[in-house]
Amino acid sequence: MKILVVNHDVADYERWKAVFDEFRPAKGGAKFHRVNRNVENPNNIAIVAGFDTLEAATAFRDNPDLEAAMQRAGVTSAPRIEIYDEVEAVEY
Repeated sequence: MKILVVNHDVADYERWKAVFDEFRPAKGGAKFHRVNRNVENPNNIAIVAGFDTLEAATAFRDNPDLEAAMQRAGVTSAPRIEIYDEVEAVEY
């Protein structure tokens, strides 16, 4: 599994979340996603999404609609987007 991680700041979480819900990673083939808010700065968001292939994760990352959605959502910082190989997943 390839794990795509996006971190950025937003002007307003509720505004951002409404746009995110329209452009979920599932539209790009993600098998899951998790939305996280920084405990010290709740307008700092980290999204984690799992894709079956590197090609699917890269296609979602490079989709011009993603950049447009981020602008509509009020993203205020340059997004940091990274893709990882999942080497272990354990739930307790």
